[in-house]
Amino acid sequence: MADWAGAFAVCADGLEERVRHYEAAHDDYNAIMLKVLADRLAEAFAERLHERVRREFWGYVPDEKLTSEELIAEAYRGVRPAPGYPACPDHTAKAGLFRLLEAERHAGMRLTESYAMLPASSVAGFYLSHPQASYFAVGKIGRDQVEDFARRSGMTLAEAEKWLAPNLAYEPKAAVGASL
Repeated sequence: MADWAGAFAVCADGLEERVRHYEAAHDDYNAIMLKVLADRLAEAFAERLHERVRREFWGYVPDEKLTSEELIAEAYRGVRPAPGYPACPDHTAKAGLFRLLEAERHAGMRLTESYAMLPASSVAGFYLSHPQASYFAVGKIGRDQVEDFARRSGMTLAEAEKWLAPNLAYEPKAAVGASL
């Protein structure tokens, strides 16, 4: 059976100026609603692109016809995990993803120092097509796992602990001294 892995990065760009207009006019309601709309557009585009990958580009389910309820329940084959979410908690993975996809050149997307995506209404992640692929949450990880991750990622232990802090099963030494 053929198996596929891929990546994507999409955004709803061009709305920031209008949001700033509303904010300058102290029109918080319309500013918030436009931000929400932009977020939903980016998510909808990610969903549509994933559908096209399944049905057309990779074509492993060419006749797939899912209801809205089935789409919401993610009843399709494969998964679309994103860095920073429970199945892929490492936000730094976005850097490699953006380089691979040339996201800035192709979509005008960029990353902040803390790996937030700009424009804010952006979605990026991976495609995994295997029929048994499923979402899961990475639980607490031990120091040995973080040390191995740091070594394989070219990070110092302190950097790895910083980026994986919510998943640590231990208190980093630097953090203990900092809290005194």
